[in-house]
Amino acid sequence: MKVILTKDVEGWGTIGDIIDVKRGFARNYLIPKGFALEATENHIRHVNEILKQKSRKLEREKAKAEELFKQLDGLEIEIKKPVGTTGKLYGSVTTSDIAEVLKEKGIEVEKKKIMLRNPIRNIGAYNIIIRLHPQVSATIKVHVTPDNV
Repeated sequence: MKVILTKDVEGWGTIGDIIDVKRGFARNYLIPKGFALEATENHIRHVNEILKQKSRKLEREKAKAEELFKQLDGLEIEIKKPVGTTGKLYGSVTTSDIAEVLKEKGIEVEKKKIMLRNPIRNIGAYNIIIRLHPQVSATIKVHVTPDNV
């Protein structure tokens, strides 16, 4: 039985692919779970329209990401934190801290887009990657300095 996938199915294909599967697999699993539709002309046209809309949306998102890239790439920010006698920070610098400083500068970035493997716990300068879009990433430099309060 030929079906058209409406979602990505691991091991079978991606959205829009027309695949040939056994009738039971299609009727008992793929179609009821919303992963596929029977490959009729109407369904194929419907899925192709969804793909076109998705493509236009991705292009708009990429254009927004490229605009934000121009503002962010090469930007240097400073974050002041209290420091102990050994030079280690009390607490740490997290993605929330970085997003907050960027917001103060007028740049809105979701904290989940800031690629920080582990929170920063020492004074110094760090290059941080911000993934704005799957194809667009900006690098900023974060200077962590002691707060002498």
